[in-house]
Amino acid sequence: MRRNEFFWGGALIVVGVLLLLGILFQVNVWALIGPLFLIALGVWVIWGIYRRPAAAPAESAAVPLEGAGRARIKVHHGAGRLVIGAGAEAGNLLDGNFAGGLRVQARHEQDQLEVELHPGRTWGPWVVGTPGLAWNLRLNPDVPLSLKLETGGNEALLDLTELQVQELRLSTGASSTEVLLPAHAGVTMVKVGAGVATVRLRVPEGVAARFKFEGGLATANVDTNRFPRVGKAYCSPDYDTATNKVEIKVEAGVGSVDLR
Repeated sequence: MRRNEFFWGGALIVVGVLLLLGILFQVNVWALIGPLFLIALGVWVIWGIYRRPAAAPAESAAVPLEGAGRARIKVHHGAGRLVIGAGAEAGNLLDGNFAGGLRVQARHEQDQLEVELHPGRTWGPWVVGTPGLAWNLRLNPDVPLSLKLETGGNEALLDLTELQVQELRLSTGASSTEVLLPAHAGVTMVKVGAGVATVRLRVPEGVAARFKFEGGLATANVDTNRFPRVGKAYCSPDYDTATNKVEIKVEAGVGSVDLR
């Protein structure tokens, strides 16, 4: 049975029971139906986020480099799973397998290739019972990159260890995201905006980091042996002189951020 059919069937049963109780005990049921419906709908949405839907059939796609010396990539991803790492075939900026479909927009701006990746469909599996997205995206390890990721209720693994990522911007909602930061990209700027999320940031050995955090109800767990607190930030002792380093700024609402 599809989840949306189950939801509306259950909702009708609950409303029927409330109306029956209202008749039997002369209670104003209509005043209760609205709040209870919103609570049930919220539970349904959260269940749809954390219960990973079955993946749709995958399709392969590639974006050729076409002589570009650097690239800016924007990824839009919804409910499901997203994996990003190195390993694109020679001559490609990116390639991979994309369950749930893919729409690509690409254009050259002088020496830079601008690429946007969108899901092949725009509705969510929690609404219509359709399969979730499952993207496995491989990037060129030799090209300086700027990445902007907009994700929804998904699970994401971003292995940037071997990539030349100079800028990473991550905007995520109710999700779980693990980021393995670059090992030899020089200076990498990282900015994270998270809603109800768990974000794990992993800094390779030999890479320095400076970490600034602003959270509402979120908590930050930091390895202070590697990144001792200095004023309002956490910072590697050799940050100023390090060849490879990351500057990290995180704003989070509810959830946790872990830096190791």
